[in-house]
Amino acid sequence: MYNILICDDEQDIVKALKIYLTNIDFCFYEASTGKQAVELVEQNDIHLVLMDIMMPVMDGISAMVKIREKSNVPIILLTAKSEDTDKILGLNTGADDYITKPFNPVEVIARVRSQLRRYVQLGGRTVSQETYVLGGVELDDRQKQVTVDGDLISLTPTEYEILKLLMKNPGKVFDPKEIYREVWNESPVGSDNTVAVHVRHLREKIEINPSEPRYLKVVWGRGYKMEKGEL
Repeated sequence: MYNILICDDEQDIVKALKIYLTNIDFCFYEASTGKQAVELVEQNDIHLVLMDIMMPVMDGISAMVKIREKSNVPIILLTAKSEDTDKILGLNTGADDYITKPFNPVEVIARVRSQLRRYVQLGGRTVSQETYVLGGVELDDRQKQVTVDGDLISLTPTEYEILKLLMKNPGKVFDPKEIYREVWNESPVGSDNTVAVHVRHLREKIEINPSEPRYLKVVWGRGYKMEKGEL
């Protein structure tokens, strides 16, 4: 049983999402403000959050920032087509994915399942003995931990999977569509911006100077790669 928090001030949307997901083994929590969402995540074992951006009391972006201070629970933002700037801001401040209104039920189910799968794996319910080391970056896939120069860093499930993909293939250049296909397990239509934001956020966590990265490099016009690092 997974605990899903749906946060939206429009009850019709909350009801619709519950209907879309009703045949799956989920227990639902509801919130109508960002403030309520933060409190529910703090008080309960929430496995995934579906959160609207535009809400009273505390908007979805502000709520997500508060949640990210204490939790790496997957967060999928609910956005309108006109909120492109908010989508990028959301991804850049900790969202794992977004779904555009009006919802496609098949897409909702697929994205929720995809995020839960990565969250469960990051939580250590699957076992792997492999450790990957590139310079000062070490990824322990058994413990699901990443350290940089010996310091433990906190990654979202999506950031972890991107880093793991790149570290398993040092020096190999992955274009954004390849990364999206491998990490999200979905068709990479319109995926470039989504991947770019996650990579930028990941770089901010593993690089001393993100503007001059030692490890996570951009190959202009081609994609991204991990290297051993320059001293």
